[in-house]
Amino acid sequence: MTQEPLIDRLLAENEEFRRLRDEHQQHDRELESLKGSSALSAEEQWRITELKKLKLMAKDRMESILRHARVTA
Repeated sequence: MTQEPLIDRLLAENEEFRRLRDEHQQHDRELESLKGSSALSAEEQWRITELKKLKLMAKDRMESILRHARVTA
């Protein structure tokens, strides 16, 4: 099974995968919004770092779910 159909199937069937994708997209939108600011406060810079970590954790978990789904497909 190729990547896109597998992702579509997981989005339809796997609540955790769907939640992780939504979180990843939400973090990405917030990150882009913060990056658009010209002068960032220390708190905003910290939030950017936190968002990058949260995005990476979500992506890593989604990749793990994808790997498991490929093996069991």
